[in-house]
Amino acid sequence: MKVADFLKQGVLFFILIVFSIKIAGQRPPVPENNQAPRLFIECNCDRSYIQQEIKFVNHVRDQSLANIQLFIFDVTNGSGGRTYVLEFKGVDGYEGIFNKLSYDTSPNMTSDEVRQGLLKHIKTGLLRYLIESDLVDKIDYTVENEGAEEMQDIDFEDPWNNWIFEVYGEARLDKESSRKEFEYEVGFESDRVTEKWRIRTDVEMNQEQSEFEQNQEIFTSSRKRYSFNGSVVRSLSDHWSLGLFGGVRHNTFTNLDFSTYVNPAIEYNIFPYKEVLRREIVFAYKIGYFFNDYINTTIFNKNSEGIFNHSLNVQLNYRQPWGTVYARLQGSTFLEDFERNRLEFYGRFSIRVFKGLAVSFSGNYDLVKDQIGLPAGDATIEDVLLQQKQIATAFELGFRVGLRYTFGSAYNNIINLRL
Repeated sequence: MKVADFLKQGVLFFILIVFSIKIAGQRPPVPENNQAPRLFIECNCDRSYIQQEIKFVNHVRDQSLANIQLFIFDVTNGSGGRTYVLEFKGVDGYEGIFNKLSYDTSPNMTSDEVRQGLLKHIKTGLLRYLIESDLVDKIDYTVENEGAEEMQDIDFEDPWNNWIFEVYGEARLDKESSRKEFEYEVGFESDRVTEKWRIRTDVEMNQEQSEFEQNQEIFTSSRKRYSFNGSVVRSLSDHWSLGLFGGVRHNTFTNLDFSTYVNPAIEYNIFPYKEVLRREIVFAYKIGYFFNDYINTTIFNKNSEGIFNHSLNVQLNYRQPWGTVYARLQGSTFLEDFERNRLEFYGRFSIRVFKGLAVSFSGNYDLVKDQIGLPAGDATIEDVLLQQKQIATAFELGFRVGLRYTFGSAYNNIINLRL
């Protein structure tokens, strides 16, 4: 394709997009004599189920058309489940009416139980708005008190003392005429969370075996990774925390026969931790010591070594009605040699630009100058193609961009999941 033809098609495509946005950007009229409130929901949840079960409101997909806006934020809680915070905001005829509810799930709940509980809390939060609507005369409600007397006698003492345990395992086999791969992973995790303490341990075993045949020649690849990691973190206030991290590992990919580390740490959150669902800016500093015993002699002629190191991690996270922003910057270096260092940046940004248009960006950029465990000698073709061993690099870079634009009917409460 010639350059002129390519530019011509690009211009036509751009004009078409602008024309579509202009037409779709015109706010459609609100249906007359529509007594039902207009609800907009932004959440990581099953919207189709909510739309199907809540039929006393008009569900709209454009925030600007709603007079009730619901934003649901969720985060992992101490039990291993999730905590959902539901924030209702009224506009137009419901201006100034706000509501906030919290819903906790456990890891033993099925996805259906989770969505049923979330649905119940959404209905509860909407009641305040229905009372102010034209539907107030149609409201009928009941209070379930069955078993209330028995609940008063329940002993709420936790026999597990806030400990959560998880055992997991997975195996995968892929086979073709000239290729075969087998991988397994097993692990054990424990986690204890209280208002003041968080104690975590993680044990994992992973092994991957690959075999390729090319021109009657067989290439094999084997990677093994075993690790144990643990941490103890103590909350000092709404902003400060102290922690201790440690562990041991074996990893053939990074040339580690045996490695152990210990890192004390301190963390400061600019905002109170109770606001973590909406926003956080966290600074975490670690300093410690690690010892490496290598499988093969390294490029620095080392078979083993112990090094003191430290790192600073800055993390920003905003979850707002207009979108989300997440960024993480971490720098680390050896105390004996500041030229051996690593700088890692990762960012993710998504924003609702205007009606129907959302854009997202994410990317990472790492400067790598601390690969002290690289084995001596040149990497073989098998090492490069099969990724059996870590290869020397000065940087790692990745970038993604996404654009989502929807237009059409903004009022449609019909659910149809047929094929």
